[in-house]
This record gives sequence, structure tokens and C-alpha cells, in this order.
Amino acid sequence: MKIAMANDHAGTALKNQIKKYLEEQGHEVKDFGTYDEEGCDLSDFVYPAALAVAKGECERGIFVDGVGYGSALIANKIYGIYAAVCQDPFCAALSREHTDSNVLCIGGKIIGSAIAMEIVKTWMKTEPLTAEKYRRRVKKVADINDKHCVPVK
Repeated sequence: MKIAMANDHAGTALKNQIKKYLEEQGHEVKDFGTYDEEGCDLSDFVYPAALAVAKGECERGIFVDGVGYGSALIANKIYGIYAAVCQDPFCAALSREHTDSNVLCIGGKIIGSAIAMEIVKTWMKTEPLTAEKYRRRVKKVADINDKHCVPVK
């Protein structure tokens, strides 16, 4: 699977650990930066990474910033992006099972690397539930996306 990754200065170290793990698992990672811990603006990196997912250039995205919410806020402005902030493996599983999230956002300042790796492993291997009630709920969210967001070209 091709994964878009992005981060700000607070997420560089954790992003690099996650990236290494994903590549060891055979995934292709497109790293949108940043590549160091010098102060920067998160949107400069998350926005192009989210666009890559929205355009189908990458199948999923994993974004790491200080607490995760900045990345999710930016990513969820893009048509077709369903970003979830996950702070434990249980939330990671539910974000895939119940909402079919295609972007995972993690807070590098609040989650240690051991938990972050379990979140990533869970999120990567969990598939959406296929029962009618879950498909109906996911479709309702997609309908809202289609009604209010502009498709990415």
C-alpha cells in the first residue's frame, strides 16, 4: 500500500519511526516532510499529503504533529479525506471499522512511540465493518462530503 506521511517539527522523530516500520512491512511511503525539528507550519506539509490521498496517488495517510488535531483539522478540509485522531489502538480500530478513515493523525507530544506503533499497526490492519448499518452511516458522511466539499482535481 502507498502511504502519504506528513508532520511538523513536533512529529518528526515519531514519523520517522512509523515510516521505518511501514517500509519494513513492505509499504511504499511518500514523505511530504518536514524532515527536521525546526519550527514550521503544519499546513505546508499536511495539505499536499492530504491532496495525494484525495487524488488517489496514495491509498492512506498518516500525519504526526504535536497532538494530532491540527493535522486532522487541515486534512478534513479536503474532499474525500476522512481523518481521525487516535490516541490508543481501540480508537484506531473503531476509526477504521465504523468510519472507514483514510487518514490517521497522531500527537507526537502526547503519545509515546510504543503506543503510537500499536495504533499504526491496528489502524493499518483493520478493515471497515460491512454490516448494513455501518455502510449506511459511512455513506451518510460521504453524502455530506459530496454536498459541501469541492472535488480535488
